[in-house]
Amino acid sequence: MSSTDTTQGIAEDGPRIATHDPEATRKIANRLRRAHGQLAAVIGAVESGEDCRTVVQQLSAVTKALDRAGFLVISTALRECLTDPGAEGSPNPEELEKLFLSLA
Repeated sequence: MSSTDTTQGIAEDGPRIATHDPEATRKIANRLRRAHGQLAAVIGAVESGEDCRTVVQQLSAVTKALDRAGFLVISTALRECLTDPGAEGSPNPEELEKLFLSLA
């Protein structure tokens, strides 16, 4: 793995969406924990042979939780970009738009 890769294999040399707002960080982490729990429920439903309706409903919940976390990350970055546009590593508006559209 190169020095620009994290342990998850994601390049670190692109724009970063790091939040400096502790409340936003808490909300994002909570949404991701919720999605994690919902995904565990989907896996359990598949392994136990639940009907497709149950599996799809749970998958839908996971998708919504992940989307909301993603939108919260982007909205937080946008807010921080507007309040401190010159901050090191801040994405520019075009990068934020591209990230937003990747979730849409």
